[in-house]
Amino acid sequence: MRNAFISELNELAGKQKSLIFLAGDIGFKVFDKFRDAYPDKFFNCGIAEANMIGMSAGLAMAGFRPFVYTIIPFLTMRAFEQIRVDLCMHNQPVILVGVGGGLSYDTLGPTHHAIEDVAIMRALPNMTVIVPSDPDEVKQAIIQAYELKKPVYIRLGKNGESPLTLNCSSEFKLGCARVLREGEDVAIVGCGPILKIALDAAEILMSQGISCRVVDMHTIKPLDNTQIIETANKVRAMITLEEHSILGGLGSAIAEIIAENGLQLPFRRFGIQDRFTTEVGKQEYLLSLNQLTSENIAAWLLNHIPKT
Repeated sequence: MRNAFISELNELAGKQKSLIFLAGDIGFKVFDKFRDAYPDKFFNCGIAEANMIGMSAGLAMAGFRPFVYTIIPFLTMRAFEQIRVDLCMHNQPVILVGVGGGLSYDTLGPTHHAIEDVAIMRALPNMTVIVPSDPDEVKQAIIQAYELKKPVYIRLGKNGESPLTLNCSSEFKLGCARVLREGEDVAIVGCGPILKIALDAAEILMSQGISCRVVDMHTIKPLDNTQIIETANKVRAMITLEEHSILGGLGSAIAEIIAENGLQLPFRRFGIQDRFTTEVGKQEYLLSLNQLTSENIAAWLLNHIPKT
């Protein structure tokens, strides 16, 4: 996903004179091509994330279109007040790109894990929140975010994520969910690279004679309420899946829609429980510790389908 972002950024910079890129002392060598091609567009702001956001706001007010990039906890939490006041209150067209969603920075521990970012970003007025599921969606998100001309937060994994949406019949459009797999018995609504686990769970369920609808909710704000209601009315049980805390993220957002529309069906949020993951290991191991596996998901759905 990171390479997809860099590739699209390079291409967009050649077309848009006003594009500016700010990094928080991260991505050495990764951005060499961009820096060499556009030296007047590249700024390494150092480990000073709050200043970096203030700088991006000033550049936006002067007519530039800044992209701001660094590791998610340092971008969204260390500089939260500046994002809230300098960007969102003034509705400035700055695109925040955070790398290392969920447990991507596995062995670096909970200081580098990103499990609260979606919750705090979706709480901000004027902020659009995008969680692409694969490299292709990253490229589309960058293009469409640039066209919005307002604050945007894009959450990336790291690198090497599987292509999940190449065979999807619907185009990527901000605010519009994509159905990656049709099904009428149960549904998994997810976002980000963890959708690979959702698709694997759907295969397990199919082997048990259960059809599973898999929905890619890549835009968390604004949320595709129509797709949520349609899916909830179509299936007999639903879960949400995200590499994020179950508090305040995609699961919470969808639970709000289900409750406010009086929809009645078995429902559960799958994500990181209300805890820090302090165990040491690679991402797949940490996901399994948090019960975020295709087997766990399929088992829950099988056990909660109402009998007809």
